[in-house]
This record gives sequence, C-alpha cells and structure tokens, in this order.
Amino acid sequence: MATLQHAQMRSDFSIALNQIATERGIEPDIVLKSIEEAIVAAYKKDMNIAADDEVAIDVSSVEYDDKAIPAVKSDPGVSYVGQLDPVTGEAKVFKLDGKKKTDVTPAGFGRIAAQTAKQVILQKVREAEKDAVIKDFTTKIGTIMAGMIVRYDGKNVIVDIGRGQGYMPPEEQMRGEFYRIGSRLTVYIADIRETMRGQTIIVSRAAKELVVELFRREVPEVASNAVEVKAIAREAGVRTKIAVFSSQTGVDPVGSCVGQKGVRVQEVIRELNNEKIDIIQYTETPKLFLEAALAPAENLLIDIDEKKHSANVTCPDDQVSLAIGRGGQNVRLAAKLTGYKISIKSASGVQAATATGDEEFEIDQLPLTPEIRTMLVEKGYTMLFQLREHFAEVEAIDGAKKKDVDALRKSLEAGQPIRPVEPVVAVVAPTAPVAEEPAVAEEPVTPVVAPAVEVAPMAAEAAPVVVAPTVEEVKPIEEVKPVIEEAKQQ
Repeated sequence: MATLQHAQMRSDFSIALNQIATERGIEPDIVLKSIEEAIVAAYKKDMNIAADDEVAIDVSSVEYDDKAIPAVKSDPGVSYVGQLDPVTGEAKVFKLDGKKKTDVTPAGFGRIAAQTAKQVILQKVREAEKDAVIKDFTTKIGTIMAGMIVRYDGKNVIVDIGRGQGYMPPEEQMRGEFYRIGSRLTVYIADIRETMRGQTIIVSRAAKELVVELFRREVPEVASNAVEVKAIAREAGVRTKIAVFSSQTGVDPVGSCVGQKGVRVQEVIRELNNEKIDIIQYTETPKLFLEAALAPAENLLIDIDEKKHSANVTCPDDQVSLAIGRGGQNVRLAAKLTGYKISIKSASGVQAATATGDEEFEIDQLPLTPEIRTMLVEKGYTMLFQLREHFAEVEAIDGAKKKDVDALRKSLEAGQPIRPVEPVVAVVAPTAPVAEEPAVAEEPVTPVVAPAVEVAPMAAEAAPVVVAPTVEEVKPIEEVKPVIEEAKQQ
C-alpha cells in the first residue's frame, strides 16, 4: 500500500493519515479525499454556497499542520480560502479580492465545520473500507469460505466471513437447516448484489456449486481435475445426484469421490447436515446415463426421442416406486441431471410420473398459481409432507386466496390424505381379540452413499391401538373383571 509522502505534509496529520489508511486497509489518497469532501461539505453548508460552485482543496499550500484550504470560485477575481489553526483547531475563512484579504469567518464556523467534518470523515472512511472489502471478495465469487452466524436481519442470516459479512437470503438457505447464532458452517460466495444497503455479499448454502466445491476440497483428484464433475442436480437439504467422469486410465471417479470406507464423502455429507448424496459415473451414452441416474431402480426399458429430448421409461411393477422416489424426487433429480424429460410407466402400461427437470421444489408438481407458490416458498413450505402436516398454518397465510387454498387441498387429497391436526387413538374393547394389522410395506432402502436410510413415501400415520389381553376361554364374569380393569389402565 502506498503512503502519503508529500514534502509539506510530514507532520502529525500525515502520520495519522497513513495510520488510518493502514488500519483500514485502504489507500491514503482515499482518506485524504474523504477529508477534503468533509471540509468542503461543512463550508458549503455554513456559507450557503450553491452545489454547483467549484470547491477544492489546495494541497500544495498545506504547511506543517495546516490541514485544508478550500477555495470557492463563484465570482471573477474573488475567491475564498479556509485555514485550520494547528494549535486551537479554529477554522478561518478569508475572502480574497485581488490583493485584499478579509476575514469573513461566520460565528461558530469552527465548531460546525469540525462536527460536520467528523461525521463525513467517518462515513467516507467506512464507505472506502467497505469498497475495499467488496473489491477483495469480487475475486472470491465461486469459492467456499468458513463462516460464523452472527445475527438475523429479518429472514436473512448474517454470516461473518472474515473481513466482511455475507447475507444469506431465504432462497439461499437449506431446507430444514436451523441457523444458530455462533455456529460455524461453510458457505458458497454466490454473488455481490446491489441492494438498499449498497453492494452486498450474497452467500449460499443451497447452491449446487457448494457441493462441487466441497468435493474439490475433500477429493484431491477433483481438485487436480483428474476427476471431473460433469453434472449435478440438487434439492438442498434433502438429496443430491452428482455425475463424475475421469479420462485418465486407472482412475475410478466414483471410488475417488467416495474414498476409503466412505471417509471423503462422509465429510461432505457432514458439512451438508446429512444431506443424501448419489454419486454416479457419467457416460456419453444417453441410455446408460439415464439408467444410472434413475438408480436404485433396475431392469428399466428406456426409449429415447432425441428430437424432443425426452425419454419414456418402462419399469417392472416392483421398481416403479424406486424409479419415482419419495414425492417424485428421484425422477425429478434424474431429469435435472440428464437434461431429459422423463416419463415413468409400469410394465402394465399405467402412467406413473413425468418430470421435465424444470421443477425447483417438490411442490412444483402440484398445479399451483404463481401467487400461492411464492407464498409457500417464502414461508418455507417446499415439500409435500410439510403441506400435509401444517395445512392449517398454510390456510392462515396472509394474502392466500380461498380458491387457491381449496385447490391446493384437493391436489393434496388426490395423492394422500392431509394429516389431521390431532391424532385419533382407537381403543378396542377388551373382550374382543383384535386381529393384527398387516405391516405397511416400506420402500426398500436406496443404496446411496449417505448414511441416512431411505424413508418410505409419506403417508398418514396409523393410529395407535390399545389391545386388551386375549381371553382364551370362557370364564365367569368375576374372573374376567380384573382382566378388563387391567386393560383399561393400560
């Protein structure tokens, strides 16, 4: 950083100026310009000078501790100069008309000038410091940084990322992730946007690039480009599918990302708060790529229409649920990953699901109006199970139209019932044996890299049943009464 070395400014003023510049990490010329603007602003305000009048500081006439000399050129042959006494700090303004010099300092100008200058200097230095930070972070866009959550600003999460603070708006936050003040996390430097606060650093936990950069950090082969990430599809906080490829002989792209005993991918999963990750090997053969993207479903018949860039996939009846995934998530991510519009149907010919890859959230598969969709996303309702569990809260959203809410209810009920507010407990009479309810078949566990077990599609929870002891033979009522009382207590 350059320092101010003017021959006539080797004083306490120049020393202080250079010290401020060094501490703030900005150029001394910027600080000097801020002081210039501050004194000019004070002089203009007190002298009621028009904004278009020319005011400047003559640095060449600064001697010892004289700090600023603004000059006003409003009339031909007439100018105004100001001086700051190095001992008392008193500001003086002189009118120069030819060789005549007249003191025209207004009453209290020194105090007013000092107060105004102080405020403007602080403001300008802060702005210069922020500009320096923004300039530094401009080169860091597209990278990841460790940060700490410091506070909330409305729905925005403010993250300390070293010299600056990053803003994480709701759309950049991971679904289901709670941001506790003081907790540490890794964020992706997404952008620098112009907002009401000026230029703002935008950080993200929802960007798919965050996953790529985490693999780059944990996997040396990815960092050295020996393994290339060809495509990635992500529903932040829930699941990610990533396709990797290596052109180098002897390098296993999937094995490199997984690591020995899964140690590499586990670090990524831990950083993403246990988000599931599917790692598949990229291939330029569309059928093989689609088949890998739709895993864990097997034995698929894929018919590709290259003109429409679509694929019709026929699955065995026992593989349809696996191909579609929970809430259509598997086929939706596969469509995003491959870029194909995918239609799933069973071997019996029943159309099961269609995904174009344009769906951003799980609720996008519902026929929603743009208004109700925006309201749901802003409130954090992006998953179908959230709508079913909290439908009463959805109905109470300010601005939600009744017809839109009714249409949403019908769409949800068409898939599965909305969960009641209060669970219903069924109590069976103690004397009647109750047949054991058949177990609800769960979706088989998806062999993904993530440690979490795949959960079956969301369904209304079975009501808990209180079963009385079975009476094996007819007994006198006196012997049965204790059994009945015991069952009631249970």
